[in-house]
Amino acid sequence: MAKTESTLFNMVASLAVISAIASASLGFVYQLTKEPKRAAEMAKQNFAIKAVLPEYDNDPLRDAYEIESFDGGEMLICYPAVQNGELTGIAVNTWTMKGFSGLVRLMAGFDATGNIINISVLEQKETPGLGTKMADAEFKDQYNGKNPGKNNLAMKKDRGEIDAITAATISSRAFSDAVERAYKSLEKAGKFEK
Repeated sequence: MAKTESTLFNMVASLAVISAIASASLGFVYQLTKEPKRAAEMAKQNFAIKAVLPEYDNDPLRDAYEIESFDGGEMLICYPAVQNGELTGIAVNTWTMKGFSGLVRLMAGFDATGNIINISVLEQKETPGLGTKMADAEFKDQYNGKNPGKNNLAMKKDRGEIDAITAATISSRAFSDAVERAYKSLEKAGKFEK
């Protein structure tokens, strides 16, 4: 078999063919994994909603609505829990950019008066073994039962009521910031009983 002459045209044509095959392959894999990835994200979100709300007989996903963040940032999605026609709680998909590695996204559950029911970590890229401990019950359960309007959710080293994660104060502060964003936004929107 004769060897093809190495010319600029042949090199460009070879690279174009290789690029086209690689692009088609990436597009195919993206389309193949897009729906399973979306389904996994929805399942994670549904699990988080159930974990942070009291019992309900409505469909919080169907009844979801958006509210403006108290500081004018990205809109927050709220999932109301209704039992026998009465609001028993609201789950809020909240966020902050103050994490050690940037974005921290939580699902925070509040009762009708603003007390925290539970919190679930949806997304974070904090330091493994340090900031990632924000998802551990030992840290996040400190917030349960507290009301951000009445309790100081700052770290104890900042004269607050929360024990920071050892060696991960920035991540701990970010967690509190996201919870307070949810509370203040719900309060501004008038969603709590007086």
